[in-house]
Amino acid sequence: MEPSPEVTAATALTVYLVGLTVTFGARTWQQYRRTGDTGIRRIASDTTRAGRWGVVLFAVALLLGLLGPLLALVVPASTVALPVALRWTGLGIALVGLALVVASQAAMGTSWRIGVDPTEKTGLVTTGPFARVRNPIFTAMVLALAGVAVMTPNPASVAALVALVIGVELQVRFVEEPYLIDTHGTPFRTYAAQAGRFVPVLGRLR
Repeated sequence: MEPSPEVTAATALTVYLVGLTVTFGARTWQQYRRTGDTGIRRIASDTTRAGRWGVVLFAVALLLGLLGPLLALVVPASTVALPVALRWTGLGIALVGLALVVASQAAMGTSWRIGVDPTEKTGLVTTGPFARVRNPIFTAMVLALAGVAVMTPNPASVAALVALVIGVELQVRFVEEPYLIDTHGTPFRTYAAQAGRFVPVLGRLR
């Protein structure tokens, strides 16, 4: 039986809420239980204008990502009616992305953080999903949100995906990579010359 657009929207909303709960709520609680520290660092640590815009766009993406499925559920006419095969594909993409976020977070162990404290030195993780990609968590988040956008293709979902991509680029290029270079120096440069920024090969530092 072909699912209705309303069922697809409800499924997308469920996946999104479960994703937020697992990747932010549960992961933060797990970090606290293991280390006595939530892993959350002050947002104000992003001292550059680009870094601050990255934080803002990331927050906007999270809100719009929630609004997209809600809008599709409440106002079906706001959402493009895609063939059922594409909607199932979107669900698969979202679930794969969510699974990769969880796996990448787990691979970071106690080095997992939200935000950057420039005075702190955490271990440089280069194994598991990080062996060939330096930012697999961000890549997986974009993949998951892209899946949700395919399930509920409306202006809010598309805007959420665009905001996330731009926010992640700003955060990585102007906040996290400078921090890692300052903190780890040559080991990070060597690693970054071998692993791509968001996908294998592409974005390796020369």
